[in-house]
Parts: sequence; structure tokens; C-alpha cells
Amino acid sequence: MDAHAPVAGRLRRPGWKDPRLMIGLLLMAVAIVGVTGIVQAADHTAAHYVARETLTPGTVLEPDDLAVARVRVGEGPYIAADGGTGAEPWGRVVTRVVEAGELVPAAALATLDSFDGRSVAVVTTSPVSADVRPGSVVDVWVTAADSAGRPDSLLVGESLVVADVAADEGGFTTGGGETVYVVVPRAALGDFLEALATDGDVSVVGLGGAP
Repeated sequence: MDAHAPVAGRLRRPGWKDPRLMIGLLLMAVAIVGVTGIVQAADHTAAHYVARETLTPGTVLEPDDLAVARVRVGEGPYIAADGGTGAEPWGRVVTRVVEAGELVPAAALATLDSFDGRSVAVVTTSPVSADVRPGSVVDVWVTAADSAGRPDSLLVGESLVVADVAADEGGFTTGGGETVYVVVPRAALGDFLEALATDGDVSVVGLGGAP
């Protein structure tokens, strides 16, 4: 071996003081900041309240009734979830059906004093359709015998919203046995309760979904 031959140099890792490394780190930081800024600038979503389950007229809102979702909507018709303390909708009353997952409209809420409806328990005589659920629209009929002993059906509640449905769990009834809670306008409440108090069969007939 030639003693005077050049010795190959070994590759070394760049040190922290290597200007190439510093420039590379600086470029990476600039790129990260730039991308973050672009994403934030493009994000026009805002936090709004949505219904966890179907909300029916007469529901007094509590925190468990609503969830928060970030959506892209304009200002105005929906309840924002970032309004700060005192702007939350808790204690306000739902005035129309708000389906599960739906944004909560400001127009669908009112104060307790200004809400016009009252929830009334209607114990049915005949079975209730499986399609009747909270948020459904129903008619309430009472069938009683007339002076000649013939059955006479009377429509006592028209296009009422269902607040809840509870089946009789006692096990002693055959046919019927459900209790349907319907929201009745305050002005019609007296006549409605009087009609239910008569000696007759009570039927709740579903008309479909929410109004």
C-alpha cells in the first residue's frame, strides 16, 4: 500500500451549528405556519346547538337535550353555542318540532310564560299505530253511543303534536292501554278536557310527521 495515498474522509452528521440544518428547520417552520394560517382562514364554521333527540313543543330545554356542532351557516336563524354565559337556551320552551340532529332555530324557542300549548295525557281505548311517536301529528276522536244507542264519533282534537307516548306496562289491558301526550293550544284546552271526560272510547289517529 502506498503510504502517500490520500485517506478517504468520513461522512459526518451536520451539527446544530451547521447553517444548512438551520435553514432547513426555518423553512419547515415557515411551511407549517403558512399551512395552518391557510386552514384557519378557510374555516368559516361556527359552533351551533343541535337537538340530540327529537324535541317536541312544550319541552323545557336542559343541557342534556342539545349537542354542539360546528357548521357553516349564516348569522341569524339558529342558536349559536359560543354566545357566552347567559346566552344559552336553557329554560326556554320549544314551540315546534325540532328533529334529532337538526340545528335549533331561534324562532322555535319561547319563554315559559309566552308558550301557548299545554301537554295533555290522552289514555286510548284502541291501539295506537306504531308510527305515532314524539313529533307526530295526530287527531283525537271520542266515540260514544247516541240517543238511539248507535256509535257516534266526534273529532275532539285536530292536528295535535305528540310530545310523548307511553305504553301501559301493567299487563291487564288488551287493546289500547297507551297514553299519548299531546300538545293542546291553551284556548282549546277546556273543550278538549271536557270531551275526554265523557263516557266514550278514545282513539288517537296518526296523520304523519311533524307539521
